[in-house]
Amino acid sequence: MKEGNVTLSRNEQRRLMVLNHLGSGAISGHEAAGLLGLSERQVRRLRRAYAAEGAKALAHGNRGRRPSNAFDRTLRQRVVQLARGRYAGFNHQHFTEMLAEREGLQLSRVTVHRILTAAGIPSPRRRRPPRAHRRRDRFPREGMLLQIDGSRHDWLEGRGPLLTLVGGIDDATGLVPWACFRAQEDAQGYFEVMRETVRRKGVPLAVYSDRHGIFFKTRDRELSLEEQFDGRHHPTQFGRLLEELGVQLILARSPQAKGRVERLWGTFQDRLTSELRLAGATTPAQADQILARFLPRHNRRFSVPANDPTPAWLPAPDRRRHDQLFCFKFRKVVSNDHSIRYEGRRIDIPPGGPRPSYAKAEVEVHQHFDGTIAVFFQGTCLTKLQLPVAASARVLEQHSYALAFDAPPTPVTKPVVLSASHGPRPPAATHPWRLGYNKTGNKRTKSWSRKNGQNH
Repeated sequence: MKEGNVTLSRNEQRRLMVLNHLGSGAISGHEAAGLLGLSERQVRRLRRAYAAEGAKALAHGNRGRRPSNAFDRTLRQRVVQLARGRYAGFNHQHFTEMLAEREGLQLSRVTVHRILTAAGIPSPRRRRPPRAHRRRDRFPREGMLLQIDGSRHDWLEGRGPLLTLVGGIDDATGLVPWACFRAQEDAQGYFEVMRETVRRKGVPLAVYSDRHGIFFKTRDRELSLEEQFDGRHHPTQFGRLLEELGVQLILARSPQAKGRVERLWGTFQDRLTSELRLAGATTPAQADQILARFLPRHNRRFSVPANDPTPAWLPAPDRRRHDQLFCFKFRKVVSNDHSIRYEGRRIDIPPGGPRPSYAKAEVEVHQHFDGTIAVFFQGTCLTKLQLPVAASARVLEQHSYALAFDAPPTPVTKPVVLSASHGPRPPAATHPWRLGYNKTGNKRTKSWSRKNGQNH
């Protein structure tokens, strides 16, 4: 219904009809109050205003006015421009946090969501509807269980090489102690994650991982000679590290079993990828720098307090033992000339030490990640040397999946050429081996038949 420039809503039209009936005497004031759901006093006020101003009095006084708390149009345009430009690809929650942190715009997520939705900018990551299943309860104390895994993903979105993010998450709090980018999922990456975790927080009680060859070798393979003497399968290099740290290794049988670290990768692939794009990272070194700044903010945003505030991290080993733990180890036997062969190099064992001669003695070769090689005998360092960077990287990559204490294979420098024959060449028919002896002991002059094995 319209009167002049006044537009009435359905409810206001109903009030107008009731007031017209009241004015004509068709209903009483008490009945009008009941029909409108108002008090009789309020009905009398509406009737006086309607008689003085007409239908305009029934419209709300703030209609057509701009609300006092309305969002500024210029600010709305700036938010849309940032969402389409510098922060393109950010989800709405992450975009809201970046506006507060870097742009100084303190807005609620609902407000940002409403502005971007009205501008036709949906969130790139949509939340799945919740499914009916019972979640496993978190461990009560921080440091009781550390879930570790690697995520192969195009983190640089074509601006650089394909990388694997290796890291871990505490089961009780969701805290990420450390993570790093690697060219592939290898043992060295997990060594770095454990080394930084132990240095920053302490030693966890248990580690939860998948059944990758870095952590576990199948039990149905044949035992080597050394394993038969030891009476057990040798662990991998990373498994040996956990044994020396006193950490229990728990192997998951499905990705769903370690869902907390799997969901972590989903968050990183959304948020970290957006921040790498924002910074224009193109190399693994730049990606690691941005990751180091990203982790503290991620932990403040997503970590939760543990049910038991007492941490369960074990004390970290001292510096000297720390260096002897986080390295690859191999067993070697010293030759008679007091040297060992390692990766095509001869390492001389100097005289002196706890015994006069090390010939036939079994020593441990420690391959550190900085290229240092140290030879130990019963805990005593006999010698050290420095490998070139390229050679050290090749050794670490070659033996990322090797078993602990298994000597690395020595590279073959000359190919082995096999003969094309299928056995020894038979002697000629006139060869002395073909001649037999008669009963008198004299040599026969007749040759031996190669065809039927009889004398002619």
